[in-house]
Amino acid sequence: MSILSTAPVTDTAATPGRRHRLDDWRPEDPEFWRTTGARVARRNLWVSIFAEHVGFSVWSLWSVTVLFLGPEYGIDPAGKFLLTAVPAALGAALRLPYTLAVARFGGRNWTIVSALLLLVPAVPMAVLLEPGVSYSTLMVLACLTGVGGGNFASSMANINLFFPERLKGKALGLNAGGGNLGVPAVQLVGLAVLATAGAAYPRLVPAVYLPLIVLAALAAARWLDNVPGARNEPGALREAAREPHTWVMSLLYVGTFGSFIGFGFAFGQVLQIEFADRFATPVDAAWLTFLGPLVGSLIRPVGGHLADRYGGARVTFWNFAAMAGGAALVLYAARERSLPLYLTGFLALFVTSGIGNGSTYKMIPAIFRSRAAAGVAAGRWDAAEADRRARRLTGALIGIAGAVGASGGLLVNIAFRQSFLTWQSADAAYLTFIGCYAVCLLVTWLVYLRPGAGRLAGV
Repeated sequence: MSILSTAPVTDTAATPGRRHRLDDWRPEDPEFWRTTGARVARRNLWVSIFAEHVGFSVWSLWSVTVLFLGPEYGIDPAGKFLLTAVPAALGAALRLPYTLAVARFGGRNWTIVSALLLLVPAVPMAVLLEPGVSYSTLMVLACLTGVGGGNFASSMANINLFFPERLKGKALGLNAGGGNLGVPAVQLVGLAVLATAGAAYPRLVPAVYLPLIVLAALAAARWLDNVPGARNEPGALREAAREPHTWVMSLLYVGTFGSFIGFGFAFGQVLQIEFADRFATPVDAAWLTFLGPLVGSLIRPVGGHLADRYGGARVTFWNFAAMAGGAALVLYAARERSLPLYLTGFLALFVTSGIGNGSTYKMIPAIFRSRAAAGVAAGRWDAAEADRRARRLTGALIGIAGAVGASGGLLVNIAFRQSFLTWQSADAAYLTFIGCYAVCLLVTWLVYLRPGAGRLAGV
């Protein structure tokens, strides 16, 4: 779902002289879908996954880069956490405008542009990363990688246009999961560079992505299509912003996706600091850092499946309980200096953040379907009007929650930074995470699970 909608497209021939423009696009027509639509949609999906994957990798570059910044760079742990925080901030800020850009410029056109924009941080990083570079330059370079965070939003908005309603969930799940895998992928690239060239060559990591960025842009130009009927729903964002559920779900998504991207950016650095005696060199820590984001990405569809079976709110409630437990285990392990327990706790956090990503996304359409059904039963709307309103608000809420949720990556890294600055350990950050998950658990119960006449059915 997205804040975009598709206007009716008549059955016309392709415009003479135009390519990659779907003037006849009827995914809800079974015969059209069987003969033409499915093939075109799948082609667009696979190219979109690749382009989004590269975007996520560029967004996550500094989760690897900080492992290369040894004493010769003169940056303390607090400074490194700031370098991993600023990409999350820009990525979150760009998600809404990137979503709107799909209807404004066309999905194919914007994918080409957004892919090429990844060169803006990658090229100077490949040139400038060496001892002696100023910290302010590193901050600018780190911030610029945030452009990769916007690619997720525009990719999801674009792919939403290609599939019929019955297949949107699976298609968007594949698109999201493939993009999320960019986080462990860039960490594997960093591990390969560390293991072969060594820590003296951080510029090789962004250099590896330069041809992939160009390939993503070329693939988009060659195989993607524009859906001309796409348009931004007028006033949908303003209407959704007045909905209390928008901000409740945004909070829950901060707790799930914000945790995933925040821990993905910070895990390698935290591991190296907390267990410095076990990880004397960056390569010693790097071979573990990709595991968490990998399992968190792969398990995301499981959250959606569990939500389908048991209810999104119920899965989200127990998932936050498990996240609090995982954070408590990490805190205990850090104090006891137990590396196996520490890794177990962090892997649990990645697994549960991935499950929560899927379950919270499933809650959003269920909220408005329930409210639509109640409105029809009360005579406020007819069925068609209620369905249109539910789709409109669902798409807008997903757009807002995606942007707000990504800011959790900033908050996680700031929490680690402040904890190390003030208490010389990450204990205060872990306690903060436990408290935040407890708040999310309580909010989920109060708003969506508490028995009463106002409880939304089927959420």
